[in-house]
Amino acid sequence: MARRRIGEFELIARYFAPLAKGFAGARGLESDNAFLAADPRHDLVVKTDTIVAGVHFLADETPELVAQRALRVCLSDLAAGGATPYVYQLSLSLTHGWTERWVAGFARGLGADQRRFGIVLCGGDTTGTPGPTTIAISAFGRVPRGKGLGRDGARAGDELWVSGTIGDAALGLLAARGTLKSATLERRYRQPQPRTTLGPRLLGVARATADISDGLLADAGHIAAASRLAVHIERDLVPLSADARRALTVKPALWANVLGGGDDYELAIAVPPRRRSALLTAARAAKVKVTQIGAFATGKGVVLNVSGQPSRIAQSGYVHF
Repeated sequence: MARRRIGEFELIARYFAPLAKGFAGARGLESDNAFLAADPRHDLVVKTDTIVAGVHFLADETPELVAQRALRVCLSDLAAGGATPYVYQLSLSLTHGWTERWVAGFARGLGADQRRFGIVLCGGDTTGTPGPTTIAISAFGRVPRGKGLGRDGARAGDELWVSGTIGDAALGLLAARGTLKSATLERRYRQPQPRTTLGPRLLGVARATADISDGLLADAGHIAAASRLAVHIERDLVPLSADARRALTVKPALWANVLGGGDDYELAIAVPPRRRSALLTAARAAKVKVTQIGAFATGKGVVLNVSGQPSRIAQSGYVHF
Protein backbone atom coordinates (compact mmCIF):
# COMPACT_ATOMS: atom_id res chain seq x y z
CA MET A 1 0.00 0.00 0.00
CA ALA A 2 1.34 3.43 -0.98
CA ARG A 3 2.09 5.73 1.91
CA ARG A 4 -0.16 8.79 2.13
CA ARG A 5 1.61 12.03 1.22
CA ILE A 6 1.24 14.61 3.96
CA GLY A 7 -0.38 17.99 3.30
CA GLU A 8 1.09 21.47 3.53
CA PHE A 9 0.25 22.21 7.16
CA GLU A 10 1.28 18.76 8.39
CA LEU A 11 4.56 19.13 6.49
CA ILE A 12 5.22 22.51 8.12
CA ALA A 13 4.33 21.26 11.60
CA ARG A 14 6.46 18.11 11.29
CA TYR A 15 9.61 19.40 9.63
CA PHE A 16 9.84 23.19 9.88
CA ALA A 17 8.03 24.31 13.03
CA PRO A 18 10.72 22.61 15.18
CA LEU A 19 13.31 24.80 13.46
CA ALA A 20 11.45 27.92 14.64
CA LYS A 21 11.39 26.93 18.31
CA GLY A 22 12.92 29.56 20.54
CA PHE A 23 11.79 32.51 18.45
CA ALA A 24 8.43 33.84 19.67
CA GLY A 25 7.91 35.97 16.58
CA ALA A 26 7.53 32.84 14.45
CA ARG A 27 4.37 31.96 16.42
CA GLY A 28 5.06 28.28 15.90
CA LEU A 29 4.69 28.80 12.12
CA GLU A 30 0.91 28.73 12.66
CA SER A 31 0.61 32.23 11.21
CA ASP A 32 1.42 33.26 7.65
CA ASN A 33 3.43 36.16 9.08
CA ALA A 34 6.49 36.48 11.29
CA PHE A 35 6.78 39.30 13.84
CA LEU A 36 10.18 40.90 14.46
CA ALA A 37 10.93 43.65 16.97
CA ALA A 38 12.00 46.72 14.98
CA ASP A 39 12.24 49.50 17.56
CA PRO A 40 10.70 50.29 20.96
CA ARG A 41 7.39 51.22 19.31
CA HIS A 42 7.05 48.90 16.30
CA ASP A 43 7.29 45.33 15.11
CA LEU A 44 8.04 44.32 11.55
CA VAL A 45 5.52 41.92 10.07
CA VAL A 46 7.20 39.75 7.42
CA LYS A 47 5.57 37.58 4.79
CA THR A 48 7.07 35.60 1.90
CA ASP A 49 4.97 34.24 -0.95
CA THR A 50 5.92 32.41 -4.14
CA ILE A 51 3.89 32.24 -7.33
CA VAL A 52 4.62 29.92 -10.24
CA ALA A 53 3.51 30.23 -13.87
CA GLY A 54 0.78 27.75 -14.71
CA VAL A 55 0.05 27.13 -11.01
CA HIS A 56 -0.71 30.49 -9.39
CA PHE A 57 -1.21 32.57 -12.51
CA LEU A 58 -2.06 31.83 -16.13
CA ALA A 59 1.02 31.08 -18.20
CA ASP A 60 0.02 33.72 -20.79
CA GLU A 61 -0.88 36.42 -18.24
CA THR A 62 0.36 39.95 -18.95
CA PRO A 63 3.58 40.78 -17.04
CA GLU A 64 1.96 43.80 -15.36
CA LEU A 65 -0.72 41.59 -13.80
CA VAL A 66 1.79 38.89 -12.86
CA ALA A 67 3.81 41.47 -10.93
CA GLN A 68 0.76 42.87 -9.19
CA ARG A 69 -0.51 39.43 -8.19
CA ALA A 70 2.90 38.54 -6.74
CA LEU A 71 2.99 41.70 -4.61
CA ARG A 72 -0.67 41.79 -3.65
CA VAL A 73 -0.85 38.27 -2.25
CA CYS A 74 1.86 39.31 0.23
CA LEU A 75 0.11 42.59 1.02
CA SER A 76 -3.03 40.62 1.81
CA ASP A 77 -1.18 38.71 4.53
CA LEU A 78 0.25 41.95 5.91
CA ALA A 79 -3.31 43.29 6.09
CA ALA A 80 -4.38 40.19 8.01
CA GLY A 81 -1.55 40.91 10.46
CA GLY A 82 -2.81 44.46 10.97
CA ALA A 83 0.33 45.87 9.36
CA THR A 84 0.92 48.94 7.20
CA PRO A 85 3.07 48.15 4.10
CA TYR A 86 6.70 49.29 4.34
CA VAL A 87 9.23 47.62 1.95
CA TYR A 88 9.61 44.39 -0.03
CA GLN A 89 12.25 42.19 -1.64
CA LEU A 90 11.87 40.41 -4.97
CA SER A 91 13.32 37.11 -6.17
CA LEU A 92 12.66 36.68 -9.90
CA SER A 93 13.48 33.41 -11.69
CA LEU A 94 13.11 33.92 -15.43
CA THR A 95 12.90 31.19 -18.05
CA HIS A 96 15.70 31.08 -20.60
CA GLY A 97 13.43 32.61 -23.25
CA TRP A 98 12.72 35.79 -21.29
CA THR A 99 12.51 39.12 -23.08
CA GLU A 100 13.34 42.63 -21.93
CA ARG A 101 9.85 43.69 -23.02
CA TRP A 102 8.33 41.23 -20.52
CA VAL A 103 10.58 42.45 -17.70
CA ALA A 104 9.76 46.09 -18.52
CA GLY A 105 6.04 45.32 -18.24
CA PHE A 106 6.63 43.45 -14.98
CA ALA A 107 8.49 46.46 -13.55
CA ARG A 108 5.68 48.80 -14.65
CA GLY A 109 3.18 46.67 -12.78
CA LEU A 110 5.28 46.78 -9.63
CA GLY A 111 5.79 50.53 -9.94
CA ALA A 112 2.06 51.19 -10.23
CA ASP A 113 1.35 49.10 -7.14
CA GLN A 114 4.19 50.69 -5.17
CA ARG A 115 2.44 54.02 -5.64
CA ARG A 116 -0.98 52.52 -4.95
CA PHE A 117 -0.05 50.78 -1.70
CA GLY A 118 2.79 52.93 -0.38
CA ILE A 119 5.56 50.34 -0.49
CA VAL A 120 9.03 50.30 -2.09
CA LEU A 121 11.49 47.65 -3.32
CA CYS A 122 14.58 47.27 -1.12
CA GLY A 123 16.47 44.30 -2.62
CA GLY A 124 16.24 40.74 -3.86
CA ASP A 125 17.69 38.41 -6.48
CA THR A 126 17.33 37.53 -10.16
CA THR A 127 18.23 34.19 -11.72
CA GLY A 128 17.53 32.00 -14.72
CA THR A 129 15.54 28.77 -14.67
CA PRO A 130 14.56 26.11 -17.21
CA GLY A 131 11.03 26.96 -16.15
CA PRO A 132 8.48 27.80 -15.26
CA THR A 133 8.80 31.49 -14.36
CA THR A 134 8.76 31.81 -10.57
CA ILE A 135 8.40 34.95 -8.45
CA ALA A 136 8.96 35.13 -4.70
CA ILE A 137 8.32 38.30 -2.71
CA SER A 138 9.09 39.01 0.93
CA ALA A 139 6.99 41.94 2.10
CA PHE A 140 7.59 43.87 5.32
CA GLY A 141 4.95 45.84 7.18
CA ARG A 142 4.91 47.82 10.41
CA VAL A 143 2.59 47.36 13.36
CA PRO A 144 2.60 48.78 16.92
CA ARG A 145 4.85 46.70 19.19
CA GLY A 146 3.14 43.50 20.34
CA LYS A 147 -0.18 44.29 18.61
CA GLY A 148 0.12 42.22 15.42
CA LEU A 149 -2.80 39.94 14.62
CA GLY A 150 -2.54 36.20 13.97
CA ARG A 151 -4.81 33.19 13.63
CA ASP A 152 -4.60 31.95 17.20
CA GLY A 153 -6.50 34.52 19.27
CA ALA A 154 -10.16 33.61 18.71
CA ARG A 155 -12.33 32.57 21.65
CA ALA A 156 -15.57 30.64 21.88
CA GLY A 157 -18.46 33.04 21.26
CA ASP A 158 -16.52 35.30 18.89
CA GLU A 159 -18.28 36.16 15.66
CA LEU A 160 -16.83 35.34 12.24
CA TRP A 161 -16.90 38.24 9.79
CA VAL A 162 -15.54 38.53 6.26
CA SER A 163 -14.66 41.52 4.11
CA GLY A 164 -15.96 42.12 0.59
CA THR A 165 -17.58 39.31 -1.38
CA ILE A 166 -16.58 35.66 -1.47
CA GLY A 167 -16.03 33.31 -4.41
CA ASP A 168 -15.50 35.87 -7.16
CA ALA A 169 -11.91 34.82 -7.82
CA ALA A 170 -12.64 31.09 -8.02
CA LEU A 171 -15.46 31.78 -10.46
CA GLY A 172 -13.22 34.30 -12.22
CA LEU A 173 -10.67 31.56 -12.88
CA LEU A 174 -13.42 29.62 -14.67
CA ALA A 175 -14.16 32.76 -16.67
CA ALA A 176 -10.48 33.18 -17.54
CA ARG A 177 -10.46 29.59 -18.78
CA GLY A 178 -13.56 30.19 -20.89
CA THR A 179 -16.02 27.99 -18.98
CA LEU A 180 -17.94 30.92 -17.50
CA LYS A 181 -18.76 34.35 -18.92
CA SER A 182 -18.14 37.35 -16.68
CA ALA A 183 -15.56 40.09 -17.22
CA THR A 184 -16.15 41.29 -13.65
CA LEU A 185 -15.39 37.91 -12.09
CA GLU A 186 -12.39 37.41 -14.36
CA ARG A 187 -10.99 40.77 -13.24
CA ARG A 188 -11.42 39.74 -9.59
CA TYR A 189 -9.25 36.69 -10.26
CA ARG A 190 -6.59 38.51 -12.26
CA GLN A 191 -6.34 41.54 -9.94
CA PRO A 192 -6.79 40.67 -6.25
CA GLN A 193 -7.52 43.61 -3.95
CA PRO A 194 -5.66 43.28 -0.63
CA ARG A 195 -7.55 44.93 2.23
CA THR A 196 -4.66 47.14 3.30
CA THR A 197 -6.99 49.96 4.37
CA LEU A 198 -8.92 47.66 6.72
CA GLY A 199 -6.16 45.51 8.25
CA PRO A 200 -4.47 48.16 10.42
CA ARG A 201 -7.88 49.35 11.63
CA LEU A 202 -8.58 45.89 13.06
CA LEU A 203 -5.94 46.34 15.78
CA GLY A 204 -7.72 46.43 19.12
CA VAL A 205 -10.94 45.24 17.43
CA ALA A 206 -10.30 41.72 16.10
CA ARG A 207 -8.95 38.82 18.13
CA ALA A 208 -7.74 36.78 15.15
CA THR A 209 -7.57 37.14 11.38
CA ALA A 210 -6.58 35.31 8.22
CA ASP A 211 -6.55 36.32 4.60
CA ILE A 212 -8.80 34.17 2.42
CA SER A 213 -6.30 32.70 -0.03
CA ASP A 214 -6.95 28.94 0.15
CA GLY A 215 -10.74 29.33 0.37
CA LEU A 216 -13.27 30.58 2.92
CA LEU A 217 -13.83 27.21 4.60
CA ALA A 218 -10.11 26.44 4.73
CA ASP A 219 -8.97 29.81 6.07
CA ALA A 220 -11.77 30.14 8.63
CA GLY A 221 -10.78 26.61 9.60
CA HIS A 222 -7.16 27.73 10.00
CA ILE A 223 -8.26 30.34 12.56
CA ALA A 224 -10.34 27.73 14.36
CA ALA A 225 -7.51 25.17 14.39
CA ALA A 226 -4.90 27.66 15.62
CA SER A 227 -7.33 28.85 18.30
CA ARG A 228 -8.28 25.23 19.28
CA LEU A 229 -11.92 25.83 18.42
CA ALA A 230 -14.66 24.91 15.96
CA VAL A 231 -16.14 27.43 13.54
CA HIS A 232 -19.77 27.39 12.37
CA ILE A 233 -20.50 29.08 9.03
CA GLU A 234 -23.93 29.93 7.64
CA ARG A 235 -23.75 29.56 3.86
CA ASP A 236 -26.84 31.71 3.37
CA LEU A 237 -25.04 34.67 4.98
CA VAL A 238 -21.90 34.49 2.79
CA PRO A 239 -21.74 37.78 0.82
CA LEU A 240 -21.88 37.36 -2.96
CA SER A 241 -21.40 39.72 -5.86
CA ALA A 242 -24.23 40.07 -8.37
CA ASP A 243 -22.28 38.10 -10.98
CA ALA A 244 -21.50 35.29 -8.55
CA ARG A 245 -25.15 35.09 -7.51
CA ARG A 246 -26.23 34.81 -11.15
CA ALA A 247 -23.69 32.04 -11.77
CA LEU A 248 -24.96 30.11 -8.74
CA THR A 249 -28.57 30.48 -9.87
CA VAL A 250 -27.67 28.78 -13.16
CA LYS A 251 -25.38 26.16 -11.60
CA PRO A 252 -25.75 25.65 -7.81
CA ALA A 253 -22.87 23.13 -7.85
CA LEU A 254 -20.55 26.14 -8.12
CA TRP A 255 -21.05 26.69 -4.38
CA ALA A 256 -18.11 24.29 -3.96
CA ASN A 257 -15.92 26.74 -5.90
CA VAL A 258 -17.25 29.76 -4.01
CA LEU A 259 -16.57 28.29 -0.57
CA GLY A 260 -13.42 26.35 -1.33
CA GLY A 261 -11.83 27.76 -4.46
CA GLY A 262 -9.59 30.40 -2.88
CA ASP A 263 -7.81 33.47 -4.29
CA ASP A 264 -10.33 35.96 -2.86
CA TYR A 265 -7.73 37.72 -0.67
CA GLU A 266 -10.48 39.03 1.55
CA LEU A 267 -10.12 38.91 5.34
CA ALA A 268 -11.71 36.43 7.75
CA ILE A 269 -12.05 38.16 11.11
CA ALA A 270 -12.82 36.84 14.61
CA VAL A 271 -14.50 39.58 16.65
CA PRO A 272 -16.05 39.45 20.13
CA PRO A 273 -19.70 40.63 20.08
CA ARG A 274 -18.90 43.65 22.25
CA ARG A 275 -16.56 44.96 19.54
CA ARG A 276 -19.05 44.61 16.69
CA SER A 277 -19.74 48.34 16.48
CA ALA A 278 -16.00 49.08 16.49
CA LEU A 279 -15.58 46.68 13.56
CA LEU A 280 -18.33 48.40 11.60
CA THR A 281 -16.76 51.79 12.32
CA ALA A 282 -13.37 50.50 11.12
CA ALA A 283 -14.94 49.07 7.95
CA ARG A 284 -16.68 52.33 7.14
CA ALA A 285 -13.43 54.26 7.59
CA ALA A 286 -11.66 51.77 5.32
CA LYS A 287 -14.53 51.88 2.80
CA VAL A 288 -14.75 48.08 2.87
CA LYS A 289 -17.93 46.09 3.38
CA VAL A 290 -17.92 43.47 6.16
CA THR A 291 -20.49 40.73 6.83
CA GLN A 292 -21.04 38.39 9.76
CA ILE A 293 -21.31 34.79 8.51
CA GLY A 294 -20.83 32.60 11.58
CA ALA A 295 -19.25 32.13 14.97
CA PHE A 296 -16.56 30.24 16.86
CA ALA A 297 -17.46 27.63 19.46
CA THR A 298 -15.90 24.93 21.57
CA GLY A 299 -15.09 21.85 19.55
CA LYS A 300 -13.05 21.17 16.45
CA GLY A 301 -13.29 21.67 12.71
CA VAL A 302 -15.58 23.56 10.33
CA VAL A 303 -19.35 23.17 10.40
CA LEU A 304 -21.17 24.46 7.31
CA ASN A 305 -24.88 25.13 7.73
CA VAL A 306 -27.25 25.49 4.77
CA SER A 307 -30.74 26.78 5.63
CA GLY A 308 -29.90 26.14 9.27
CA GLN A 309 -28.89 22.50 8.79
CA PRO A 310 -25.37 21.00 8.79
CA SER A 311 -24.21 20.25 5.25
CA ARG A 312 -21.48 18.11 3.75
CA ILE A 313 -18.37 20.06 2.71
CA ALA A 314 -17.50 19.08 -0.86
CA GLN A 315 -14.35 21.19 -1.22
CA SER A 316 -12.71 22.71 1.83
CA GLY A 317 -9.97 24.66 0.06
CA TYR A 318 -6.97 24.74 -2.23
CA VAL A 319 -4.48 21.92 -1.64
CA HIS A 320 -0.84 22.61 -2.53
CA PHE A 321 0.33 18.98 -2.46
